[in-house]
Amino acid sequence: MAYNLLEKSELWIHNIKLDYVNLNDLANAVADVIKVNPEKILVVDVRDNHITLDILDKVVEEKNIVGKEKEIIDAVARVPGVRISEETEIASRGILGMINLTQLSQEEIEESQNKVNTMVDDILSKLSKRVLVHPTGFEVRDKMIEDTNTPYIKKVLEEKGYRVTVGEVIEDDLIDVINRLEDGLNRGFGMIITTGGVGAEDKDKTIEGFLRVAPNTKTSYIVKFQKGTGRHVKDGVKVAVGQVGPTKFVALPGPNDEVQIGMQILLECIDANCDNQETANKIANAIGEKMLDQWEKHHQLVQ
Repeated sequence: MAYNLLEKSELWIHNIKLDYVNLNDLANAVADVIKVNPEKILVVDVRDNHITLDILDKVVEEKNIVGKEKEIIDAVARVPGVRISEETEIASRGILGMINLTQLSQEEIEESQNKVNTMVDDILSKLSKRVLVHPTGFEVRDKMIEDTNTPYIKKVLEEKGYRVTVGEVIEDDLIDVINRLEDGLNRGFGMIITTGGVGAEDKDKTIEGFLRVAPNTKTSYIVKFQKGTGRHVKDGVKVAVGQVGPTKFVALPGPNDEVQIGMQILLECIDANCDNQETANKIANAIGEKMLDQWEKHHQLVQ
């Protein structure tokens, strides 16, 4: 079983002394025990009598953390310059607290695991209902046009029991897209929805940002253009659906009528437990079927 750390990712090793220790070696020792990429563990704080490590890998396997306290301490003790004692211990919050189950019986460990599973289910259920909505584009930022998408999305989701937070307008800039998505991820939203920035012009950066933050993002064409014609530096308009841990990312187009179609299909897909590619395909197909006649009048399309 894999556990999501749900932002509780720090380990404290108390009653430990360091003497000219290579912190990379120390982090690697811990990584080797709990079977995560060494680059995903950082020593973020060193004090006189304890150190703090941050696990950047948000998902860990149950078998690699349960009851691993002694094994971690023994591994750390083998790092040159580390001194431990009988009082050396590991502390953590949330899921990582299962590292301390060493002294429990098998029955007690199973009982603790059941409690953790219940806690995880409860947290994930609450997290899944927290949504962050970001409009994009200078025209929205500068109030050249009214943002009709965000109020619509907020209303539709709140009617379904979601708690919606309205985020700031994302610039037509790849770095800003990445920063806003990562901020929402770190703040514990279960879904992040953006509107706009998915077109074929050079200013459209939303899809590229999604792929940087969630490399497993699935995309689907709403419509394909002849690349290089008019303002089209890309070959079409897409929607995107990605995932990082329990957080879903959804990129919708900018026009309000397309957003309304996209939200209807998105909610249907959530209820049907569709995977991300199926969700992207269904949203794109629904919008494409509705808007095809309009696009054919104004753009050179590719069949």
